[in-house]
Amino acid sequence: MPLLTRSVQTPLNIDVRRGAIATLGELLHDRRISARGDVAVVVGPGLGEQIAALLAPTLGNAEIIFTTGGTLESALELGAKLRGRNIDAVVGIGGGKTIDTTKYAASRYGIPMVSVATSLANDGICSPTASLDHEGGRGSYGVHIPLAAVIDLDFVESGPDSQSRAGIGETLSNLNAIADWELAARAIGEPIDGIAVAMARSGAEALINHPGDLGDDGFLTVLAESLIMGGLAMAVSGTSRPASGGCHEISHAIDILYPGVGSHGTQCGVGALFCTFLRGEDARFAQLSATMRRHEVPRSPADLGLGDDQFAEIVRYAPRTRPERYTILEHIGIDHLAEREVNAMVADYVGAINS
Repeated sequence: MPLLTRSVQTPLNIDVRRGAIATLGELLHDRRISARGDVAVVVGPGLGEQIAALLAPTLGNAEIIFTTGGTLESALELGAKLRGRNIDAVVGIGGGKTIDTTKYAASRYGIPMVSVATSLANDGICSPTASLDHEGGRGSYGVHIPLAAVIDLDFVESGPDSQSRAGIGETLSNLNAIADWELAARAIGEPIDGIAVAMARSGAEALINHPGDLGDDGFLTVLAESLIMGGLAMAVSGTSRPASGGCHEISHAIDILYPGVGSHGTQCGVGALFCTFLRGEDARFAQLSATMRRHEVPRSPADLGLGDDQFAEIVRYAPRTRPERYTILEHIGIDHLAEREVNAMVADYVGAINS
């Protein structure tokens, strides 16, 4: 008999609201993750005392562990601290670096993990990967998705708007990743996971069509849910394809050639807009550009502090970052084109943004 359905692994609970951290103990109890609050809570720089005070009333048994986060070394150090402890789960509270560090350490030692995001800069909240720096650069490591995901909008609001703008760029780039995946299906027969596509696309489309802005709880909730859906789309498909295409190749190339220029999400947003331009999708290009302009998300190389010639160098280098991936960049062979041809493409792209 053929398999008629498939099981999809998801968190036990997704909670996006104000004051979520203060009631974390109740969530852990109600979802039977930890009846007595015997957990380790991992926090990044600057959040420790505030979070400890919020957790004390409902999570008094928690042990607070501080981490700088973001590196493979820090993740291994955290894992060593967690190993052998008699805890029900580990809770990572903070931005992407803290959550990725906690996800890696928890997965390494088979400890259930709860993700608590205080910013909306990327889709790592629920993704099956952890991006960590090491001596050779930055690696992406497979991890278990969290048992539960919590986003506290009070912390999101108090953080810089640039983080949420990065999350907007990351979410919108899913549309480019899907278009690149569909291109690969047509050109080289790469299989597509329709459920993963639907999950990643629906979040991005919801963001485009929401009338609110960064000061609106409704919009921030949609952004949070869209980032979660993007991460789960990767877990469902077993690949980063639904959330990573030529846009991410360009972001990785920026990190290699001009490190520190921008955040991952904003770089992916610019990369997605450029790739959409290359595919000649005029209506989608206009839609993405208008959405990014409305939310003040970088759209051009200059917005990232890059010159047009530097961006041309970046996009020619980009296919080298993911040689196994087929996107619009590989389709047109951008890394084999003459420098003047790529410069002309970039100039036309910048002109289209400014027109």
